Amino acid sequence: MTLLSHDRYCDEILAQTDALRAVLTGADLTATVPTCPDWTLRELAVHVGGAHRWVGEIVRGRAADEVPEDKVPGFAGPESEDPAALDAWLAEGAAATAAALRAAGPDAEVWTWVTERRTAFWARRMTHETAVHRADAALAARAPYAVDAEVAADTIEEWLGIVSLAQAEGDPEAAELRGGGRSLHLHATDMPGAEWLIEFGEDRFTWRRAHEKATVALRGTLTDLMLVFNRRLEPTSSRVEVLGDAALLDFWLDRSSFG
Repeated sequence: MTLLSHDRYCDEILAQTDALRAVLTGADLTATVPTCPDWTLRELAVHVGGAHRWVGEIVRGRAADEVPEDKVPGFAGPESEDPAALDAWLAEGAAATAAALRAAGPDAEVWTWVTERRTAFWARRMTHETAVHRADAALAARAPYAVDAEVAADTIEEWLGIVSLAQAEGDPEAAELRGGGRSLHLHATDMPGAEWLIEFGEDRFTWRRAHEKATVALRGTLTDLMLVFNRRLEPTSSRVEVLGDAALLDFWLDRSSFG
């Protein structure tokens, strides 16, 4: 299930990149990113921009196999250390990738790292890759962060799908997300119907949209639920409320934070 249209995802790649560029403008690009401590703010930006270019290359060439990073023009970032060059490089890459995705439409067959081999996968993935890393940048730059409710909800659902796929493919951490009789409820306080129930079955977990009692519930705005779910906000933050068995929420977050 996706919440957004292909065109909307293409729009969001541009909008999220523009918002990231706004965070970077005037920021200390040598600052360490707290949620990605191996990266500086500039390295984070280059990671995002490189991902855009990599996906653009896959889509334009209708690649049937994974494209090596060294075959992607401009992947490693701008040659100049000038912040203005980085800004222009980010804008250019996002625009080119969004244009390639629009031209291809959602159903063109391309390589992906999941069973769904359609361009629709990449439009959605790049939207949320950019939105979540924009949160990393905002933390590093001590800038405010908010994301549209529909985008935040879809970020949560996309990640549930990715964790479910990882479990099905035998990822050892995701494999532990099971055990009958336990459940996790996500409840957004600012969007009616934005609630999810994650149930731990004997062999795997399942999820659905539902308002039901659970072993543990996480309540907050959609933005903050998304941030907790992606390990960008601690569940102990005063911005969210945890009701019930907090250890189960920690268990989920510890075993679904790969990638």
